[in-house]
Amino acid sequence: MIETNALTKNFKDFRAVDNVTFTVEPGMIFAILGPNGAGKTTTVRMLTSILKPTSGWAHVAGYDVVQQPAHVRAHVGVLTEQHGLYERMKGMEYLDFFARIYHLSPEDRQQRPHMLMEHFGLGDALDKRLGEYSKGMKQKLALVRAMLHDPAVLLLDEPTSAMDPQSAKLVREAIKELRREERTIAITTHNLTEAQNLADRIAVIRKGRIIANGTFKDLLQRFVGPPLMELHLLEHLNGASAELDSLVDIVEQGDTWLRYRTHQPHSDNPNVIRRLTGLGLDIITLSEVSQTLEDVYLQIVTEDEGLEHHVEHH
Repeated sequence: MIETNALTKNFKDFRAVDNVTFTVEPGMIFAILGPNGAGKTTTVRMLTSILKPTSGWAHVAGYDVVQQPAHVRAHVGVLTEQHGLYERMKGMEYLDFFARIYHLSPEDRQQRPHMLMEHFGLGDALDKRLGEYSKGMKQKLALVRAMLHDPAVLLLDEPTSAMDPQSAKLVREAIKELRREERTIAITTHNLTEAQNLADRIAVIRKGRIIANGTFKDLLQRFVGPPLMELHLLEHLNGASAELDSLVDIVEQGDTWLRYRTHQPHSDNPNVIRRLTGLGLDIITLSEVSQTLEDVYLQIVTEDEGLEHHVEHH
């Protein structure tokens, strides 16, 4: 698992990460979202014992990132934004080099690279030089390297960037499989759809601070509001929406349609239907409007900017 408490990193007078606290349980995928420069990569570097925190602490796979860095690195697989691939090496040479660093047995040094490369559709690239790999192939190779020693914790910085849709889908499916094996996975991504589909919990980081943390459903409820329903009628409303004011919160309407929010759709929707049919109106459709992580993310950032602006002017 991953656990941090008030994790902070300063670079001279600049605070890159500011009192970041979160927990990622085994079998959980935790997505960290935020704009460039928000502190995502700095956080990952502290979790891998590459950077030493200015204050606070972090435990990864049960080990302290400052006191036990060798143990942390032995139990963590890392995919960084900059891969640092040795492009003159062949795929198998490169993976064997890291397999030796991880002290894999001679048998595993042969089997693990072949198995993982086949899984990601790179089986025929083991004898090619890395300089011949496409961007997507290099990304997949870097992910294979991160998984080579079968780590309990994976820290993935933009895992599907530069990939074509088919390769990205393959990587996302692999990440889901790893979750089923009770691994702990933290990913940073700009791909909001990816985060929504993959993550059990989502944190939004801005200017080094976590400004929101929860499940997609929790964040949707908190920042966007209760479920939004859309209703279409066969004929004009003709003022019938006034009859619904006591039942639900109408947020938008046209001649033959309306949208409303409800905390209790299971009870409120039947009441809305009964009220309108009682007025002789025919309902064509009633459905929930799909809300995305993009809707939530933009609302979170907007609210935080508004709060920041308010504090600066008082």
